[in-house]
Amino acid sequence: MSPAPGTPGLAPPASPDAKKASARKNARAAARRGTSAWRRVLPPVIVLILIAAIWDLVVHLGHVQDFIFPSIENVFRSLFKNWSGILASATWVTFQEMLYGFAIAIAVAVVLSLAVHSSATLRGAIYPLLIGSQAVPIVVIGPILAIIFGYGISPKLIIVAISCFFPIVVNLVDGLGSVDPDLIKVMRTLDGSRLATLFRVEVPSALPSFFSGLRIAAVYAPIGAVFGEYAGSQNGLGYVLIQATPQLNTDLVFADVLLLTVMSIILFVLLSFLEKVCCPWAGKGRK
Repeated sequence: MSPAPGTPGLAPPASPDAKKASARKNARAAARRGTSAWRRVLPPVIVLILIAAIWDLVVHLGHVQDFIFPSIENVFRSLFKNWSGILASATWVTFQEMLYGFAIAIAVAVVLSLAVHSSATLRGAIYPLLIGSQAVPIVVIGPILAIIFGYGISPKLIIVAISCFFPIVVNLVDGLGSVDPDLIKVMRTLDGSRLATLFRVEVPSALPSFFSGLRIAAVYAPIGAVFGEYAGSQNGLGYVLIQATPQLNTDLVFADVLLLTVMSIILFVLLSFLEKVCCPWAGKGRK
């Protein structure tokens, strides 16, 4: 026995025309997403192709020697030639230093940001010191840490953490302080505690700013790792740079820089993807 028309809880079957309209709507949405993705990817790809073309023209038409400015072909040849020898292990060492140092920077930055945001006294005492810590050149800190901790991984992690934590702290503190006041009033109306307001309202609202700081710090992570290896190391991409530069092995130097750039881009892209997963509302206003 068929249910009577208008029976609650039972939706009428969709007509073939409605199904076709829904399919067309989904196809258009997918096409728009694909077009948007191409619009984001295509411009930088075109710029890279132009830079590569100009690069090769300058090298070949100007008859520039490889030890001064190698061609792109020689850079990639050096990359593949030395990958199984020194570059693979050096890349892994530097990547570990980047990731572990970055994780330490995040942990320290989150603790400091919450402390500074929660207490005006701590903000006045700690925030100026955080700013002052960025005035000390990393090049000066590296040798000191190498003397104290030796040539192991510890000084590299500290340098990466010092290089990365400041933009995370600044962005997170600004995000925590930029919460909609009406949301705070609602929590007070509901008799929410200070801790509940912090973790249910302020921290979620500050996530977009937090990820902005993470993306900025991701660019500094390889720089900190290389500076740490300059100060004293036995492996890593910074160590390869130290060995290749005096030998005028310029194509290997460029291959080394290319690997550092790729690692930084990978970390940046992973953080952007993680931001979309953790706070998808943050990108809705972006074009």
